Amino acid sequence: MKELILASQSPRRKMLLEQVGIPFTVLPSEVDETIGNSKQPAEVVQTLAARKAENAVRQLPEGSSAIVLAADTIVVLQDRVLGKPTDRDDAFQMLQMLQDEWHEVMTGIVLIDSATGKWLTHVEKTKVRVRPLTSDAIRNYIDSGEPLDKAGAYAIQGLGALLVEKIDGCYSNVVGLPLYSVSMMLAEMGFQTPLDR
Repeated sequence: MKELILASQSPRRKMLLEQVGIPFTVLPSEVDETIGNSKQPAEVVQTLAARKAENAVRQLPEGSSAIVLAADTIVVLQDRVLGKPTDRDDAFQMLQMLQDEWHEVMTGIVLIDSATGKWLTHVEKTKVRVRPLTSDAIRNYIDSGEPLDKAGAYAIQGLGALLVEKIDGCYSNVVGLPLYSVSMMLAEMGFQTPLDR
């Protein structure tokens, strides 16, 4: 069976793949994440995931046979992309904007078969509603340290679960990797998940 390479150091993506028993090797992919303002949010995540995947493929030994998986996740509120907060004040502003509103979490996924050059791409979208929050609740959450390295300044798999009133779509996408869509894409690449063996 071909080896699966995860072109990411994200502990959340690693945790999700481990959770469903998909074997993989991590190959960190350092890429330029600057994108022009002209692109739509879905194009942004697709472009960044593609850069990560291509960078990882270039690092593989010549003649290797592996499937490279790369992903990029963003939070979008009314066409505005919210990345990772720069500091506590930035996190506060993001959470203030998100509270009592629906927003969208988008993950761009790219799979490349290093042997055949075959590409698969997908953008997963999940709607998330954050409950109404007081300024004190936002500050308490920021004090936990959890939001400071997360897109949109919250983590649904941690204390941030208390902020989320409801979701419409794939839960694991909000964590960072939509497992169902990834498993379907892997199957199309001929890679077996634990349920296919």
